[in-house]
Amino acid sequence: MLHRFGDENAPKTPGKARPDRFIPNRSALDLDIAHYNLVKENANANDLDLAAEVASPSKEEYKKQLASNFLSQDGGASSAKILAFKSKAPEPPAGMENSARGVYTNNAGAGVKSKKTFRHVPSAPERILDAPELIDDYYLNLIDWGSTNQVAVALGCVVYLWNADSGDIQQLCQTDPNNGDDYVTSVQWGGDGKHIAVGTNDAEVQIWDVSRLKQVRTLRGHNARVGALAWNGTQLATGSRDNTVMMHDVRIREHRTATLTSHSQEVCGLKWAPSGNQLASGGNDNLLHIWDQNSIGNGTHLHRLDAHQAAVKALAWCPFQSNLLASGGGTADRCIKFWNTNTGALLNSIDTHSQVCSLQWNKHERELLSSHGYSQNQLCLWKYPTMTKMAELTGHSARVLHMAQSPDGTTVVSAAADETLRFWKCFSDSDAGKAKKLKDGASDSSVLRRFNFR
Repeated sequence: MLHRFGDENAPKTPGKARPDRFIPNRSALDLDIAHYNLVKENANANDLDLAAEVASPSKEEYKKQLASNFLSQDGGASSAKILAFKSKAPEPPAGMENSARGVYTNNAGAGVKSKKTFRHVPSAPERILDAPELIDDYYLNLIDWGSTNQVAVALGCVVYLWNADSGDIQQLCQTDPNNGDDYVTSVQWGGDGKHIAVGTNDAEVQIWDVSRLKQVRTLRGHNARVGALAWNGTQLATGSRDNTVMMHDVRIREHRTATLTSHSQEVCGLKWAPSGNQLASGGNDNLLHIWDQNSIGNGTHLHRLDAHQAAVKALAWCPFQSNLLASGGGTADRCIKFWNTNTGALLNSIDTHSQVCSLQWNKHERELLSSHGYSQNQLCLWKYPTMTKMAELTGHSARVLHMAQSPDGTTVVSAAADETLRFWKCFSDSDAGKAKKLKDGASDSSVLRRFNFR
């Protein structure tokens, strides 16, 4: 006896569930046979003409063939079950694809808003190095990480090299010790990892062969300190406090190939696009200029961008979109802005509420790292393009003036006015394979007193 669903007075058997309905498995129903039987019964009852019709042997054979082909393999339509409750759906033929299921699978979850999750970012640095006499000057560029996994850092009048594989430290060069006003104002590795450019307060640019620890060339032409450098193959761009950007071909005797005079104050930021077809220059005049490689010899900029309200030092070209440039402004601006350098259009701007000192794109994810000055002296990791803050990396006690990225794109070193270098494993290495680990150890105890592990 079946009881109505929800009947509270129905007797119940303790410990045993009693079903109150039978629900057929639609995937196992033979609807074609059911329809055939219903139509046949109706026809036998109501259609007198058909009942009276004398069927020929050929018609009977034709009906059997139809039943065999369309209703069942053995023609047993009358004995087939109409409702099925337990049998599983038949397996589809090999190679058959259900287009409706494909559409559902491809669009599953499209209308559902899932909770945003971010990967884990270590909040503490992997390593801290002492960097005494690191000059606290926003307009200089005093650290760079080369393709051979060596970090170059300028401390006062000396440039040191730290090997991230072995931990060895060596002194590369020193400005004239008899000239108390001369010190290193910028360093930049060449793309080959064999040469490094060193800018000085004495308006010179020195080219050094790292393997031989030997100066191979001196480039002159500026009238004031050279605080920004950018390599593009054998071409070197130099930015100075004399408000100019000079282009040099280091292969030829008359190395200066162009002088760009669009800035009215010190040039503090220079970056070539990865493709080498565009150069970005930022200055203390709050201007950002984009230069095209094909017309740079004419001294004419491609775009003059004036949206910043303070000095533009922090520049970073996007690794996954060739015409996307990020720029950061100083204390009176505090914004990170994104530009389409083909059109000069401002794509987005975000107020970071702090001086932007440096920018680094993640090579493996759509993320941007920024370093800041007063008041938090922190590094911020942003998700692009939403610019949702993923993490804040703290520990520096003074403004974080410079950043450089390891060749494998997993680690960033920050240099701050608190005279420390901190190495952050903040970028994902999911696409970078087995990254080389920073190793402990150093060889020269006299150097360690100046550039010490902590």
